[in-house]
Amino acid sequence: MVPDISTGGRTYGLLAYLYGPGRRDEHIDPHLVTAWMPELAPDPGRDGAATLKQLADTLDLPVLAVPEDRRPARHVWHCPVRTAPGDRYLTDSEWSEVARRIVHATGIAEYGDDKACRWVAVRHADDHIHIVATLKREDGRSPRRHQDGIRAQAECRKIEKDWGLQILNKGDGTAAQRPTSAERAKAERTGRPEPARETLREHVRQALAGAADEAEFFHRLTEADLRLEVRRAPSGDALGYKVALPGDRNRTGQPIWFPGSRLAPDLSLPQIRRRLQDGVSEDKLSSVKDLADRPAHARRAAMSAVEQAVTKIAGQDDASGAAHLVGVGTVLDAVAQTASTSSREELAKAARAFERATRSHVRAEHADHRALRVAARGITQAGNALGKGEDGGTTAMLLSTLVLATIAATRWHSARGHAQQAAAARQTAEHLRTAYRSAAATPMSVMRSHGLRLSTPQRDRYVQAIKGALPEHADSVCRDPGWAALAATLDQAERAGYRPEDLLRKAFEWRELATADSVSGVLVWRLRRLADLPAIPAPIPTSAPRMALPEPSHLVDAPTRPTTSPHLDMENPRRPGQRH
Repeated sequence: MVPDISTGGRTYGLLAYLYGPGRRDEHIDPHLVTAWMPELAPDPGRDGAATLKQLADTLDLPVLAVPEDRRPARHVWHCPVRTAPGDRYLTDSEWSEVARRIVHATGIAEYGDDKACRWVAVRHADDHIHIVATLKREDGRSPRRHQDGIRAQAECRKIEKDWGLQILNKGDGTAAQRPTSAERAKAERTGRPEPARETLREHVRQALAGAADEAEFFHRLTEADLRLEVRRAPSGDALGYKVALPGDRNRTGQPIWFPGSRLAPDLSLPQIRRRLQDGVSEDKLSSVKDLADRPAHARRAAMSAVEQAVTKIAGQDDASGAAHLVGVGTVLDAVAQTASTSSREELAKAARAFERATRSHVRAEHADHRALRVAARGITQAGNALGKGEDGGTTAMLLSTLVLATIAATRWHSARGHAQQAAAARQTAEHLRTAYRSAAATPMSVMRSHGLRLSTPQRDRYVQAIKGALPEHADSVCRDPGWAALAATLDQAERAGYRPEDLLRKAFEWRELATADSVSGVLVWRLRRLADLPAIPAPIPTSAPRMALPEPSHLVDAPTRPTTSPHLDMENPRRPGQRH
């Protein structure tokens, strides 16, 4: 059950919408289910003689009774309450009780208070009601509604438990403010795909992902074609900032500004400064510049930082774990804004979902995620990636690792009781898996084709290498659909001068594989990075003999074959005189 509180200034306008047909004629049978005093509230939905103006005037009476200078500028309190998808439909009587419990919990009209605010509950759909109140009590005082949103959420959790409805995740006050119903209505009316608040939040996060310092952050905001206004002290130091979408104006023609703190708790200027204060060294910045116009190299370089983040998130240091979650979110923002057209939408969804997973009450030590900030900056500086070739392959390589990072994030939040953040991380993983499957289709197909052409002795040798290096995973790896691509990768690494057993052990030491959806898929990308192999290998000639892989059971039980590859030191794996 989801409440969504907002305030406004026009009682009649809100009632006209609630009793009207809706934006798509979706409102059915609008009527009151209850009110502060049902006998005093005219119902235009049930009484043919009642009018909307009568109902609005009745609600507004306590507001109009006080001197004009004491009237609140936004005197209309609006709280839609909706059941979760899949819940049973409540009766009017049940919705009446829900409304009374909500206005009591929020301080609008507590039980037994005959001087409370006037309110009504309107129903025009099966799954929700709208509670409308005016914010002056009968005695002329204002209601005590401090943290009314939090209290409404808490009461809804109690109602869900009492009535056997789905119990939704409890909030902790760290979520970004959601668009109001008025903002959503304006977006729909003006043809925007989403409210301005959400568009601005995404742009600000992306500007922050590629910024080395505060000045560059502001510069990137203007580069994103946002209106920017920085509030400065007499000394010239920035005190705060606000942004607006071009063309987004109010009734008087003024831009509709959003301070960073209204977009998300971590986007206020003080919070941004905390993130940027542990600056990136000049040598790191110069290494990032070397990646300019090389999206594939930037993505490959980011893998190391993300792999380390997975380990840190799984560790016991809460501050470091929280910091690395922020850093992973920064990399996701960078990948989303530079993704190819084919995967940009899915990665944007992933970045938006993970935004919720980056915030909790655990204080992050931002110096700990400096490597991730450098990685994100490298990705943004390198520019947009193509959805094919080495760009597409290294994108798949990075997304595979980011999936593991979101799984680690889910576990981290779940262990600390952060239900909303854990759900957001799980949702992110699903978006990343979808984007990964798209990005990995071509390179995995090429590698699989290579693997299917290997000789039986070669395949048997790689099976034995897997059994020797990863005995616990050998059976599942060799039965995995990605086995042929893994065999091809081991073959290419061996040709490059690496010993397969050593390379496999090194890959396994990076991170456990129990959380991987496809162990062979994760190993493919780790091995290709360790051996510095191209993400998309050149296909072998079609004239080469094509040999089908034997059944998995045969692979696992294959006898040990002698290896012809040299025993090489992992720190210096190339053959003497070999060029790359």
